[in-house]
Amino acid sequence: MTAADPDIDAFTRPYWDAAAGGHLLLRRCAACGRAHHYPREFCPYCWSEDVCWERASGRATLYTWSVVHRNDLPPFGDRVPYVAAVVDLAEGPRMMTEVVDMAEGDLRIGMELEVAFRSEGEVEVPVFGPRSGEAEVPVPGPRSAR
Repeated sequence: MTAADPDIDAFTRPYWDAAAGGHLLLRRCAACGRAHHYPREFCPYCWSEDVCWERASGRATLYTWSVVHRNDLPPFGDRVPYVAAVVDLAEGPRMMTEVVDMAEGDLRIGMELEVAFRSEGEVEVPVFGPRSGEAEVPVPGPRSAR
């Protein structure tokens, strides 16, 4: 077991099963209508327990990122450098992830991304990369400090 291995239990099993099928799931609250991520058994906005799984579009925009050059925890050390990021999902929630298949110099705040999945042992982990079939058009905005 490594630091990258998720803690899969009866509650999170649908999330990981969907990821194995190439789909990203969110939780949506029936009481207030807001989606949230990471998966919780209650709504973090109104505290309702009337929440259910919902298939996300897989579309996101880049909110921020950092290039990691050193990480001593397995399996991350074998991947350096990698891009740790936060994305805004089209459904509203922010999600911590990794950006893949893009050069660091091509990253821009607000750029459009799409979910992909990387095998990590026995699970598929959501990561984000360029949208397929579309030209990348960065949204104007502040640049990240480097």
